[in-house]
Amino acid sequence: MNKKLKAKIALLEPKARNQIEALFANMNDSISLLYDIATTDEKTGLYNNKFFEATLEMELEKARRGQQRLSMMMIDIDFFKKVNDTYGHMKADELLEQLATVVKREIRKSDIAARFGGEEFMMLLPETSLNKAKKLAARLKEAIAKDKFLKKHGIKVSGGITEYRKMDNKKRMKVRVDKALYEAKETGRDKFIAMK
Repeated sequence: MNKKLKAKIALLEPKARNQIEALFANMNDSISLLYDIATTDEKTGLYNNKFFEATLEMELEKARRGQQRLSMMMIDIDFFKKVNDTYGHMKADELLEQLATVVKREIRKSDIAARFGGEEFMMLLPETSLNKAKKLAARLKEAIAKDKFLKKHGIKVSGGITEYRKMDNKKRMKVRVDKALYEAKETGRDKFIAMK
């Protein structure tokens, strides 16, 4: 609320002033709720793919102009269909939610983690070199292995990592990280592959 509006509201009778202030508070809460609904994946609490795509475009522009480092990581739960078949969809959703919790705990506040699809998550790592992204992948793999709930259900992930190259666009970076993930899956799973 701007200063002029606050000044006008302050001139009102206390009852009217309280009602208007309550309306503004409710409106702000509603706007916040709408923003969360529009940007968040409801199952995992991570950002949704639409938000990720918009943020990726902005971060790519920063990398182009400012010569900043930018890395991307994609992870996928190994044999997730088997998890669904063994434990059912409700338990699979709980496992997705717990994996998202582990991911959020391991990344920085400036990083963006989103549910890309089914059991795939994407992470955008601003101001991060490929080597630093590899270190994050190692920490993430270790945190997943140590999580009691994920461990009990045999959850392991494969991942791909890449770093921004001069003249990259969204498609090139995503194709590269997807190829790295595919290579991790094809060469034994439960590991991360980095692709320059």
